[in-house]
Amino acid sequence: MPVLTALDPQATTGKAKNLLDAVKTKLGIVPNMMRTMAHGPAALEGYLNFSGALATGTLSPKVREQIALAVAEANYCEYCLSAHTAIGKMVGLTDTEILSSRTATVVDPKTQAILKLAFAIVRNRGEVSQAEIEAVRQNGVTNEEITEVIANVALNIFTNYFNHIARTEVDFPKVSLSATPR
Repeated sequence: MPVLTALDPQATTGKAKNLLDAVKTKLGIVPNMMRTMAHGPAALEGYLNFSGALATGTLSPKVREQIALAVAEANYCEYCLSAHTAIGKMVGLTDTEILSSRTATVVDPKTQAILKLAFAIVRNRGEVSQAEIEAVRQNGVTNEEITEVIANVALNIFTNYFNHIARTEVDFPKVSLSATPR
């Protein structure tokens, strides 16, 4: 049962209404996470701005979704895993790529290095070893990309934790978490 209920966009006012209207215009829908986050319009605005800024970075939409899938799996966030599976398909990820992203076992060595870094960041609470960074660099990941991986992980940790605490109702086709702890 939700701890924070999703707001009806039609019943909101002020900043929350403006933000939810903008989401509706951009996406055509207002996902439950954003409707729930609208309880704190500053938090929703921060999320939207951070997400928007990262969308202008060097990491492709596919890689950003793969990071989101890996982080959702690592943090056991069913809402985000379901949402990013659907979004991943929209940006061109195959079912195989979606599944392999969840375990950082993708075919492309550079993307695999990025996903392993994302897992290490989550698993070690940001304390990543120099050897792990060197392994990422040896796979062609630049300092700019490393910085964006860190930022994407942070954004996804925020949404994972938000959805855990709010107990946001999944409004995407539901995807089950792996039984294997990360």
